[in-house]
Amino acid sequence: MIDPTAPRAIIAGGSLGGLLCAITLRAAGWRVDVFERSAHALDSRGGGIVLQPDVLHAFQFAGLRHPGTLGVASGDRIFLDRAGTVVQRGWQPQTQTSWNMLYGAMRAILPDECMHQGETLERFEQAGGQVRAHFASGRVETGDLLVGADGARSTVRAQLLPGLAPAYAGYVAWRGLVPEARLDEAARAQLDGVFAFQQGEGHMLLEYLVPGEDGAVAPGRRRWNWVWYRKVEERDLPALLTDRDGRSRAFSLPPGMLPEAAARALRDEAARELAPSFSRLVALTDEPFVQLIQDLATPRMLFGRVVLVGDAAFVPRPHTAGSTAKAAANALALAQALGRKDVPLDQRLRDWETLQLRAGTTMTRWGMQMGDRIMSLQGPH
Repeated sequence: MIDPTAPRAIIAGGSLGGLLCAITLRAAGWRVDVFERSAHALDSRGGGIVLQPDVLHAFQFAGLRHPGTLGVASGDRIFLDRAGTVVQRGWQPQTQTSWNMLYGAMRAILPDECMHQGETLERFEQAGGQVRAHFASGRVETGDLLVGADGARSTVRAQLLPGLAPAYAGYVAWRGLVPEARLDEAARAQLDGVFAFQQGEGHMLLEYLVPGEDGAVAPGRRRWNWVWYRKVEERDLPALLTDRDGRSRAFSLPPGMLPEAAARALRDEAARELAPSFSRLVALTDEPFVQLIQDLATPRMLFGRVVLVGDAAFVPRPHTAGSTAKAAANALALAQALGRKDVPLDQRLRDWETLQLRAGTTMTRWGMQMGDRIMSLQGPH
């Protein structure tokens, strides 16, 4: 039971970063309220995620005990050529989970009364060690801390650091999920239990198994998760990001919004360029979606009683498999800092920022170097 007189955190953003902050701050004794701009529950977004120790550490700190396994294990990493031949194999065990698995696990331990959907943050001000947050609905909330966990398009960051926005990296990620049983037996035999890649000129596809939409991890009930990185000229992005209703999107086309002509073109290109098992996965995907690969690194994460966490502060490229892990590390370190009593709060927050800035900068630079090398890109984009 949280002390009703405990300090209060207002968390802007109800995706994984916001929930990671919510569960860890509650464990540190803070009252939390999460405000998410979407009016609908975020229970089916995103795709596969490599499960990193930082996420497990945050869950452990929060006392989150999931009744089963949080993911699907893989052993070997394999590389296929265009013909589907395994040209490289190496043992590199890891566990893959999914966005909805992690979201559901955290949402289950958060009281309904601390979750607020359909609330768009518009602005905030600080005075006397508190923050007042103003929402588009007319709602005004006061807290001891405002956490900007509202992603790459962060409203919190935009007020603090106007002009700082993600930069396009020169390529996109096509993504999809396919129920395990839909893939033919030969392809399943090749891909089961491995983390598989295909590297080509200006593109790379990777694939791994993740839990089913209902969280099932039993064989036959899981899903194949694939990501296909492909170069796209910046001038071609407006056409790529026009959805099936003719609306222009800024950074992605979510599942179900890809025009049918674009879906057919994607499947045709997969048949020409990808190994047979991979091209079949693309062909079997009912709702492929696409996301821009972007870079963002903030020079600051602390602004009085306002902090930036997760993708609101740093957007590492997905090759690092570190976006969710970074958000978890930000959240756990913040909760631990706020739970200390040995030094003043301002000093604790400054110490938190110093360490998290260093980690975020390192990860972002590493991801840029890795991505540019994989995609044969040179210099800034």
